[in-house]
Amino acid sequence: MTGHITALPVGVRLAVSPLSWANDVLEDLGADISLETCLRDAAESGYEGIELGRKFPREAGALRSLLDSHRLALASGWHSGELAERSVDDEMKAVAGHAALLRAMDCKVMVYGEVAMMTPGSPLDAPMSQRLRMPAAEVAGYAGRLTDFAGRLATEYGLTLAYHHHLMMVAETFDEISAIFDKTGSAAGLLLDTGHAVAGGFDYARLIDRFGDRVVHIHLKDIRGPVIDEVRAGDMSFNAGVRRGMFTVPGDGIIDFKRLARFVRDSGYRGWLVVEAEQDPAVAEPRPAVERAFKHVQANFRS
Repeated sequence: MTGHITALPVGVRLAVSPLSWANDVLEDLGADISLETCLRDAAESGYEGIELGRKFPREAGALRSLLDSHRLALASGWHSGELAERSVDDEMKAVAGHAALLRAMDCKVMVYGEVAMMTPGSPLDAPMSQRLRMPAAEVAGYAGRLTDFAGRLATEYGLTLAYHHHLMMVAETFDEISAIFDKTGSAAGLLLDTGHAVAGGFDYARLIDRFGDRVVHIHLKDIRGPVIDEVRAGDMSFNAGVRRGMFTVPGDGIIDFKRLARFVRDSGYRGWLVVEAEQDPAVAEPRPAVERAFKHVQANFRS
């Protein structure tokens, strides 16, 4: 398959995460796969864009030249934020280089993952039961800082904050996400991640119903049901779950994407859909997996 083929609604674009080729945290996963292989596979499988990964250059000129050579756009990139424990001024200093790169690459959103207030040590290697919860008394202040930060990100860099609910972080469950987003202003957008929703114990459609007007970025991740059940029953760590294959590409797991497809078609959503699977490329060969996912998305999301 070559070239960008899409049957998606106007203004909706399909990207892929480099996590299928190389994991950002577990650096042994995909260590032997070159960035050139990742970009070539992504482009030839039909994707229009890609998110940042650890092997990408972080200088705008070099990154633009590299992506242009594969006719790929940069969809966004993850920022490890710490607003649960630090000030907005400090967060603006921490994000400056990353935000400037996204702006230079014509990105519209920035993925924000909250990495403060996590289990001490190596939180993604800790049993999932040891996840820290944000005290209810601190949620309003946190939401206020998120809103302020999102507003400044938009003003200074032209970027919309896309808040990533995530296992082992302060917004894992539906109630935790709701508690935060009920108190944030409209400047703070929501990243809807289907895999983290289901793995977090709730139907992703609940986020559509409650916060559909806040969704600014979408990660299409599937779940292998028996594996996540085993991970939860054994109180394994997030990283252990990744290694066992709890996440996979759309169409290879238990998630039904039709409800999300209706939302994308009917809500006027404009932005990226990002196929994402954190799995071992030695077990799940990347190119066939992302090609299957591309076909699955086209079949389910066509306008």
